[in-house]
Amino acid sequence: MGTLTSVAFAAAVNIRFRSFHHRDNIKTTTTLPEWQKRLCFSCTEDSQRFRVVKCLGNDENSNRDNSVGENADTHKSSVVKTASRDEEDDETSNNSSSASSSSSSSNEFGSDKTSMPSTISPVDSSYSSFQIDSFKLMELLGPEKVDPADVKLIKDKLFGYSTFWVTKEEPFGDLGEGILFLGNLRGKKEDVFAKLQRKLAEVSGDKYNLFMIEEPNSEGPDPRGGARVSFGLLRKEVSEPGPTTLWQYVIALILFLLTIGSSVELGIASQINRLPPEVVKYFTDPNAVEPPDMELLYPFVDAALPLAYGVLGILLFHELGHFLAAVPKKVKLSIPYFIPNITLGSFGAITQFKSILPDRSTKVDISLAGPFAGAALSVSMFAVGLFLSTNPDAASDLVQVPSMLFQGSLLLGLISRATLGYAALHAATVSIHPLVIAGWCGLTTTAFNMLPVGCLDGGRAVQGAFGKNALVTFGLTTYVMLGLRVLGGPLALPWGLYVLICQRTPEKPCLNDVTEVGTWRKALVGTAIILVVLTLLPVWDELAEEVGIGLVTTF
Repeated sequence: MGTLTSVAFAAAVNIRFRSFHHRDNIKTTTTLPEWQKRLCFSCTEDSQRFRVVKCLGNDENSNRDNSVGENADTHKSSVVKTASRDEEDDETSNNSSSASSSSSSSNEFGSDKTSMPSTISPVDSSYSSFQIDSFKLMELLGPEKVDPADVKLIKDKLFGYSTFWVTKEEPFGDLGEGILFLGNLRGKKEDVFAKLQRKLAEVSGDKYNLFMIEEPNSEGPDPRGGARVSFGLLRKEVSEPGPTTLWQYVIALILFLLTIGSSVELGIASQINRLPPEVVKYFTDPNAVEPPDMELLYPFVDAALPLAYGVLGILLFHELGHFLAAVPKKVKLSIPYFIPNITLGSFGAITQFKSILPDRSTKVDISLAGPFAGAALSVSMFAVGLFLSTNPDAASDLVQVPSMLFQGSLLLGLISRATLGYAALHAATVSIHPLVIAGWCGLTTTAFNMLPVGCLDGGRAVQGAFGKNALVTFGLTTYVMLGLRVLGGPLALPWGLYVLICQRTPEKPCLNDVTEVGTWRKALVGTAIILVVLTLLPVWDELAEEVGIGLVTTF
């Protein structure tokens, strides 16, 4: 079975190499091995072409007659010697290619030595047939790679003594589909990058994207200051996000309708003191199985709509902030995928970047615009609601909620205590205006989305302001605090699972992923993270009893 698989992949690889290197007139005809022969692929560090070596080594056939064994040993020895001579010829060809414009390779495929480095791990005789087949399958089914002829042209036309002197090339991208140029910078980073982008457009048109990133595994900083940089090259169709499909629009619409339903449900639940006993029992008693008659809820829907409108308004205002910040930067965003939640009305929305961000400052600005817009509307509702809660003229609009709900947020609980007073909060229930609930839910949802982890708004902002390494540290700390329920209280576990499933992957790098964002943006992100922690940090029992937030019962 292994031999048949190797033969099939040899044929497939043969076809692949014919299509990839047709313009170089590379001869890729291979002879399939006899019995007791298998394919061993060896890949040099400075050539993408693969040398097919016919060698012996099937252990199950090692007990053949001595005459056949002697012939096999003789053939194996000649193959090894031939491969050694090929290696020496390759080294000689490499040395001569630096002094001449063209050179020929001595390997079996006869390729030139200006090709890009291999995008797959080297495979030698120590690999099994199954591993070789796996490597070949990844090569055949992977994304379209950078054309080696374009690599030579771009290297000659773009880089040089006045911009960036290339000393090494490595695979770049998630699957090694691109090229990473490493070397020495010969000018100011921003000026060199702008010059290289202009030259790339002249040389290759709209075919490739050039990224300036921090050099991976750098041994030290750049002599000119800051981190050492390198330049990555990817095809546009590989590096840029795809368009929104019809099914994605359908899914977004379904999620939005479910979010409307969860927001209305939140509005109905806020009237818990007015609901029929059987409805209250169904929503509060975990042992209740049989649902009540839904017609009993119809009279409460009208009263629930103002709160639902407030929650939905905050969500839409949040997304509007993202889009308004993205338009001047010419950044495309996807449609928002709202996440329904019966406790807060919604967990927010997933909004993807549909174009590559130009720099880290743009990433910070767009990421912060949504939460700041949503928080501004939420604070307004929360403040107006607290004012109406103390106004006797609005007494008919007030709803009663358990006072222990105000222990869910240290910041919002202290503000409510200072506004409503000790007597109002130090009781079993508190009469508040529905706008307080809408503002509270909006601020809590905004705080959750500003946590510095993954692809959340907070994760993108931290990644843009402080770099990817800082995001890893912030992210691990956030996961630990959510796991211990230090942040978020009873919502910590469902939110943590949601992030792990949907939002755990950091945002992709910007075109210019090196230039710093500036002090004031970093200070803004840092201040926002502090406010997020204060909002999601619950009030512990001792403090709640001391300041009079709710009734603390000691067992």
